[in-house]
Order: sequence, then C-alpha cells, then structure tokens
Amino acid sequence: MAETALITGASSGIGADFARLHASEGGDLVLVARSADKLEQLQVELENTYGISVLVLVEDLSGTGAPERVFQATQKKGIEIEILINNAGVGGHGRFDQQALSRHMAMLQLNIASLVALTHLYLGPMKERGHGKILNVSSAAAFIPGPLQAVYYASKSFVLSFSQSISEELRGSGVTVTALCPGPVKTGFSAAGDLEGVLAFKLGASPDSVARCGYRAMQRGKLVVVNNTILAFLLNWVTPLIPRRILLTFSRISMEKPAR
Repeated sequence: MAETALITGASSGIGADFARLHASEGGDLVLVARSADKLEQLQVELENTYGISVLVLVEDLSGTGAPERVFQATQKKGIEIEILINNAGVGGHGRFDQQALSRHMAMLQLNIASLVALTHLYLGPMKERGHGKILNVSSAAAFIPGPLQAVYYASKSFVLSFSQSISEELRGSGVTVTALCPGPVKTGFSAAGDLEGVLAFKLGASPDSVARCGYRAMQRGKLVVVNNTILAFLLNWVTPLIPRRILLTFSRISMEKPAR
C-alpha cells in the first residue's frame, strides 16, 4: 500500500522535487504552499505522469493558525499522513538591527513555529499507528553562527536540535525523524531571501540531488544527513576546532555581497 506524504513548501525547488520523488514511488501526496498556480500545475503533472492522488492546500505557514488548518483539512478527508516533510523555510540577508522586526518574526513563525506545530499534530496519529517518517529540512547553517543571516542560522540550529531530540524520544515507537542539512542549493531561495551575489550561493547543489539525498536518508531512518561529503567532514570535524572569533569572521565573509 502506497504511503501518503505531506510536503510543505512544495510549489518549487527542493519541495517540488521531494514531491516528484515520492510520486515516482507510487505514493499519494498532500502539497502545501502559498502559490495556488504552481501547486495546481505540479498536481496535474504528478497525477498525469504517475497516476497518483494529489491534494493541494494553499496556506501561508508564516501566519498563525495555518498548521492547524492543514491538519484539519487532512483529517476531514480521512487522509493518513505516513510521511511528513517539513521543507518550507525562508532566509533573509542583512544586519539584524537593520531589518524590520516583522520580517524576523515571520521567519521564526515559518522556520520554527509552523514546523513544530505540524510535527506535533501529525506525530500523535503516527505513534498510534506505530509507524511514520518525519523529515525536517534544516541546513548546513545549523552548525555555525551566521552574521548577516543571524535569525535564519539560529532557526536552522533549532530545527537540527529539535529533530535529534525528538528522534531519541521516539526510539522504539516505529516513528523516525531525520534532519536534512544541505549546503547552498540552486533554487529561488536566494532571490527570495535577498541572497543573490552572496559568495556562498554562487556554487550550489541542484534541488533534485538534495531532495534525493534527504529522501533516501529519511527512508533509512537516518538521524542527520548533509548532502555533500566534504562539507559534512568540515562541519563535523574541522569547524568545532576553529576559534570562535575566527569562525565568525569566515562565516560573515561567506555571506557578504561583492562591492558595487
């Protein structure tokens, strides 16, 4: 029997590639994002190509109440979510004090609060059934502080810590939790987060390769996965040895835009 996956931020980039991967395995989908047009186009593509069922839910997860509406919609239709992929997220470039507080708070709502709410809502039914998989998209940014992206880096550190903690709590329950921590990815994320021209985003992985890495790791029940072997080595074994001030300097340089 095919498993049904719910994917947030599914209208483009990594989220859309997660959807294509799951559909290619014969699984049904619930796709959540703000863009109705893009979601509906993807729905038609996946249903026609793979013969699966796709439910589209247009919600802005940076606003309060959206996770509860998503959960209620799937409950009302009797859809059991076996796989939850919390992919939606947003970044932002610039000094913390020079950006609007409302922008920071919307980022925290999307990157943290909605992720926690959806995880909590769908975890209960998964535990009752004795099986389920949760994939939380964190970032390589979770391993280090991020000058010029202070709130974003901190939010991804939360996602990584949270995912590992509940994974341990759930051992033996039949429910696994995986944190995907990719480096820069070639998606619309950089444009949406005012990151175009930033050194770290000039070279990036394809969204398809990152989605495949995360999806495979989730299926195996792996705890944490970084999409690049060299990057994983640096983050786990080299970064912790670098003096904090030097690390902060390197981190800031990687986020700076070239002078015009």
